[in-house]
Parts: sequence; structure tokens; C-alpha cells
Amino acid sequence: MNLLTVLPLALVMIAGPQLVSAVFLAASRDPRRGSVAYLSGAALGMLVALTVWYVVFRAVKHTAGGDQEGRGRRLVDWIVLALLLALMVIVFLHRKRNQTPAWMTKLEDPGPRFAFGLGLLLLTATPSNEVIMASVAGSLAGHDRPWWHLLPFLVLTLLLLALPLLALLLLGRRATAALPKVRDWANAHSWVISELVTLIFVAIVAADLVK
Repeated sequence: MNLLTVLPLALVMIAGPQLVSAVFLAASRDPRRGSVAYLSGAALGMLVALTVWYVVFRAVKHTAGGDQEGRGRRLVDWIVLALLLALMVIVFLHRKRNQTPAWMTKLEDPGPRFAFGLGLLLLTATPSNEVIMASVAGSLAGHDRPWWHLLPFLVLTLLLLALPLLALLLLGRRATAALPKVRDWANAHSWVISELVTLIFVAIVAADLVK
């Protein structure tokens, strides 16, 4: 298990209302201010959550016997596998909830505080994202990867969330016309990508367990 293995899960992190909100903010009256606040909240929330999960899984591995006969690593892998299977169930059950929530109408002219809080909550307070971050942190902690290996995952997630704003800044009106289509597609089909990426990671963890 290494850093490159967990990076694709960043796609699952932003699938759904996370990306949709980023699109709304990029199309708002003040896209720069709202998007930067949103990304700042997401960054803070993810950094804290990933660190907490990393510490928890390091403790779990140590309690289970550390590296003695690989028992600690295998226990963590089993926990991660269970979390990933739970994630697939969560994503599947929520696949048809593609209506735009009423609170998203506030994203047409959001204040920085609202956008910051939204980024913080959407990236950390949803069950699926907590499962993803626990899986990433557990995989790296269980295989004795250093804490800073969490940072590329965090940065990639933020970069994906920033794509609507970057497209707006680079393409201008062409991006403005395309963003609603991206939003609608993400609402309807992002769950499929989430399931595929998670399934690949399930296969990787399972393969590691049978070694």
C-alpha cells in the first residue's frame, strides 16, 4: 500500500454535492471570494479529520501487536476493507438523490463565512467522506507510511474542487455556459465513478490481505 494507491479516492471525496457546490460558487456573483472560502473550509476540515484518523489507526495497530507477525497491519486492512464496503453501500443507496437541495440557492451570493462553513461540513460531516478519510488514513498508517503522505491526497482533493473556479478564470464565458452541464452530470452520474474507484481500492486491499 502506498501513496499512489489512495490518491484515486480523491475523486470519490468530491463526487456529489461537494463538486456541485463548487460549481455553484464558481457561477456566483463573487466566484473568487466564495470559492476560496469554500476551499479553505474544506482544507481545514480534511486536515483535522485525516490527522485524527491517522492517529487512531496507528493506535489500533500498536494495540493489536504492531508489526508482530503483521497482525497489526492485517487488522487495520480488515477494518479498511469493511469501511470501503460500507462506503459502496452508502453511495449506492444515495445514487438517486440528484435533486438540488434548497440550501444551494444561497450559493448564488454566499458570504465568505457561509462558504467556509459549507466547505468544512460537506468535506467532513458526510458519512461517505468520513469513511473515505478513515480508509485513506488507515491504509497509510497501517503500512507505516509517514503522516505527510496524507497531504498529497488532501491537495489533490482540493485541486479537483477548484476545477470549476480554475475553468472560469481560464475560459471565462465559455466556462460559464459549460458549468451548469457539469453540475447536472455530476448530480446524475458521479455515483458510478465513486463505485468504480472504491471497487478498485477494495480489490487492492483484498489482494494485500491474501499475501
